Amino acid sequence: MAIYYLTVFEKNGEKLLDATFEAQSEKEAKEIGQQKLEENNFTDKTHRCTSSSGNLVLFAR
Repeated sequence: MAIYYLTVFEKNGEKLLDATFEAQSEKEAKEIGQQKLEENNFTDKTHRCTSSSGNLVLFAR
């Protein structure tokens, strides 16, 4: 399992969420990341999800 990092920002740069989680694949990480965004009502905020190796899995501005 790989470790993934989900970060959500306000437009002014304030960090709203900084979470880590494990997933079997990038596809699963994208699904988990999207679920966490929906649970916290952050889908309309700037966010990114990256793997521990630096791959960008999910991004929105």
